[in-house]
Amino acid sequence: MTSTDDTTMADRYLYLTRHGEATPDESGLSEAGRRQAALLGDRLRGVPLAAVHHGPLARAAETARLIGERLDGVPVKSGEAAGDYVPYEPARAELPAEIADRMLGFLEQFPAEERERGPELAAEAMARFTGPVPGDEPRHELLVTHNFLVGWLVRDALDAPAWRWMGLNHANAALTVIRYAPGRPSALLVYNDTAHLPADLRWTGFPPDLHV
Repeated sequence: MTSTDDTTMADRYLYLTRHGEATPDESGLSEAGRRQAALLGDRLRGVPLAAVHHGPLARAAETARLIGERLDGVPVKSGEAAGDYVPYEPARAELPAEIADRMLGFLEQFPAEERERGPELAAEAMARFTGPVPGDEPRHELLVTHNFLVGWLVRDALDAPAWRWMGLNHANAALTVIRYAPGRPSALLVYNDTAHLPADLRWTGFPPDLHV
């Protein structure tokens, strides 16, 4: 910890996960998704979590609830900034020429209103979930969210270009951990870890060509 302007700051550990596997209509979790959420909750039992945050969609809310049931008195909180949205839409000039058409075409499938609101929510997520925290004690928080926001926060932690949230894929109920320490660069401690899942529950949510 360090002190700046008489304010003591401590480390923040942000635990990120994508919701468990959803049903085809995305109205909630599949049986596999429920198992994934329960196993992630078991893994996190020893972590001194201050809160579990999740987005408003059913698949994230159910994942957070199942994780929370395996933790001891950790509050579970919903918020729109933890939800599913396009965090940043790049201009063509920002993108490598060989991938620009594909990336921009991918983003065009989302409604214009959603693309316009996304950066506002992403800024709110950055303010709420990243950076060191005031006080003397480290804070540990879990964010149950969606692939895009995981990619956005990982991109920011690595100080990569804003468009680079695209192309990062997170498996359902995998675990990523970012540490924000005073006076140090943010550190990606764990990325896309599925050690808590048996083989038949890993890689869901990933394109088949990325199953390794």
